[in-house]
Amino acid sequence: EGRKIVDPHSVNELWEEYTAGRVRHVITPDDKGAVNAPLSTPFLTLVMISDTHCELDKMIEQNLIPYGDVLIHAGDITVYGDTHNLTKFNEELGRLPHPHKLVIAGNHELGFDPDEDQSLRWDVNDIGKGTHEGWKLLTNCTFLNDSSTVIDGVKFYGSSWHPLSGFPFYQPRDQLKQKWAAIPDYTDVLITHSPPICHLDLPEPVEQWGCRFLLEKVEAIRPFIHVFGHNHHGYGAIKNEHTIFVNAASQKVRNTLASLDGFNHPLIAYIPKKV
Repeated sequence: EGRKIVDPHSVNELWEEYTAGRVRHVITPDDKGAVNAPLSTPFLTLVMISDTHCELDKMIEQNLIPYGDVLIHAGDITVYGDTHNLTKFNEELGRLPHPHKLVIAGNHELGFDPDEDQSLRWDVNDIGKGTHEGWKLLTNCTFLNDSSTVIDGVKFYGSSWHPLSGFPFYQPRDQLKQKWAAIPDYTDVLITHSPPICHLDLPEPVEQWGCRFLLEKVEAIRPFIHVFGHNHHGYGAIKNEHTIFVNAASQKVRNTLASLDGFNHPLIAYIPKKV
């Protein structure tokens, strides 16, 4: 209620086809925000956040971010990708004690996508906004952009592509398949900004933002965790036989995308080390 169609190219008509016969068990996080139980073998603790939109400092001040081995931010660290807020975010990352911090860009990191056609931006007033190669300001983390890193034998891969036109890292839906083809087959933790279809990609009756090709890739490579954000309404976790899907969107919403209402608790996952 109060929402409007945002993505006129959404694939609502595929929703029933892609949900039919698929296992999707809803996960209720424990009081710490964990989506699975600690393991009996050596493991990494992942702390997952996304869509903080210039307000990571407020989460820190409210002591909302638990300690873990790896802090993952799945994009939309800013609103316009401006230098001031990128520098601020980097300083805030430096205040956090997590040994490893992994960050990808979201559609709001204006300037990060060198191939973006800015003439297509939703708001003409946003043309020219952003920071060219703004990721270079993020010195207190490992920035992933169609790239991977390995921590204790666990392989993480991050990618920012999405099907919402008018923003950086946009790709038409029929062309996203080739972007997801770059995800290595042996990926343990997949970090994308946007969700796969029918997995925490907005509840009905609003249009679904997920990508069918992303789901097909995840089902083919079977990562232990697939973490994303982008859709604030979809916060939570579900799982199939092989993968835990986590929408880690941090900013809560009431009933419109523009109406923010505090923060969701960061979600935690435990994943076995491979060394």
